[in-house]
Amino acid sequence: MDDNPLRYEPVAADGAARAGLLWTPRGVIATPCFMPVGTRATVRAVDSADLERLGIQVVLANTYHLMLRPGVEVVAQLGGLHAFSGWDGHILTDSGGFQVFSLEPKVDDDGVTFRSTYDGSSHRLTPETAVAIQADLGADIQMVLDVCPPLPSSTQVVRRAVDRTADWAARAADAFAERRREGSTQALFGICQGGVDEALRAESAERTVAVGFDGYGIGGLSVGEPRHQMLPALAAATAVLPADQARYLMGVGDPRGLVEAVGLGVDMFDCVLPTRFGRHGTILTSAGRVNLRNAVHLTSDEPLDPSCGCAVCARYSRGYLRHLRMVNEPTVARLCTLHNLHWLGELVGDARAAVLDGRFEAFRAEVAAVWE
Repeated sequence: MDDNPLRYEPVAADGAARAGLLWTPRGVIATPCFMPVGTRATVRAVDSADLERLGIQVVLANTYHLMLRPGVEVVAQLGGLHAFSGWDGHILTDSGGFQVFSLEPKVDDDGVTFRSTYDGSSHRLTPETAVAIQADLGADIQMVLDVCPPLPSSTQVVRRAVDRTADWAARAADAFAERRREGSTQALFGICQGGVDEALRAESAERTVAVGFDGYGIGGLSVGEPRHQMLPALAAATAVLPADQARYLMGVGDPRGLVEAVGLGVDMFDCVLPTRFGRHGTILTSAGRVNLRNAVHLTSDEPLDPSCGCAVCARYSRGYLRHLRMVNEPTVARLCTLHNLHWLGELVGDARAAVLDGRFEAFRAEVAAVWE
């Protein structure tokens, strides 16, 4: 894609793992980078000021939900997502495709027809309308509409998803090119599919690169398949994707999977895991996953993670936070979410530092020893 508003600057590499800087019209993103999911223009249980204090660089917003409630027209009238949410950092919007396909919609070669989970109303989404909606939302980076097949699926189903994703990518690029000619500084990422079939993954990546985008997403993984199937499929894609552009693995945020993906050259990640875990009392720690509801924490005066430097660990005990969890005090969702986001951000920062220092394999082994 001509006149790319994004510029990926490699800083260091250690094997396939890499650290870099992604320059945008809004600023710079240090990679690897984890992006919290702000489905409805907010990361659940926390606010934009919290995210700023955590040093979050990018937030992901969900096109599907925002186009239905409050509606793209409302967001646009209120100044776009940044003004609407009071967030000055980067925003990436997905196309809504993953949520649409989880609803088993009617899919044809032109697009997809689905019903709203809010009121049952019927809606149509095409590659072109996905571009237009995300443009009106005002994200810094938008994603093409793709076809995400469930796993496991037959080779025929995955093949059809790859073909439609490639066709829709070309249509989205054409629609987006017109907006760029009109002066848009947004970026558009293509997406490759292919299930866990390595040959189809490589083919999909090749066809997506042939269209040409500002960066590249890898979709349709971490949807239930075991890691020993996910990683070879991911490697088949990253081997094809351009080394001088950003690579984004969609929907992966478990500590082990994230670090393994960094080792395969991935730059960007998003996942609901740290926030969903936080709301339900599951804590990410240097010793592994902790269930705050377990009785062993009833009288514990230890922080959630003794090696964590977050504000929650500096102030509150496990015993106190367990009490809040057990009486369903809403405050605990915010506190545990803040800790989990800080912890995962530190993990990604440590992965970047390991690449910079040339010790990524040792770091990967350390994480693998704690996280399955």
